[in-house]
Amino acid sequence: MSIYTIHEESDFPLEEELADLSEFFRVFGDPTRLQILFILLKNPETGVNHLSELLGLHQTAISHQLKILRQLRLVRYRKDGRNVYYSLSDHHIHDILHIGMEHLQEGSI
Repeated sequence: MSIYTIHEESDFPLEEELADLSEFFRVFGDPTRLQILFILLKNPETGVNHLSELLGLHQTAISHQLKILRQLRLVRYRKDGRNVYYSLSDHHIHDILHIGMEHLQEGSI
C-alpha cells in the first residue's frame, strides 16, 4: 500500500493511491470484520477459537475474515505452538475505529 503524498501538479493522490485507499476502507464495510476489529480493540491477543465463540461463527469463517484483515495490515498475529493470537496492527486502526464511532455519535445528538 502506498503512502499518501501531495504531488506538485495536483492536490489529489495518484490513481493507484486512491485505489489502495478505497480497498482499505472497503474492509470496514463488512459487519463481521468490524466486530472482529472491535473485539481486538478491547481484547488484544485473541485467538481464533475465542473469536469464533464470541461471534457464533465457524472458525473457517473467522479465519477467512482474518486473512482479509491481515492482507491489508489491519491485524497482526503471533503463533504460540498450535495457537495463533491476533491483535490490531497499530494505533492507527484503534484511532480509525474511535473516530468512526465519534462521527456516528455526533450525528445522533
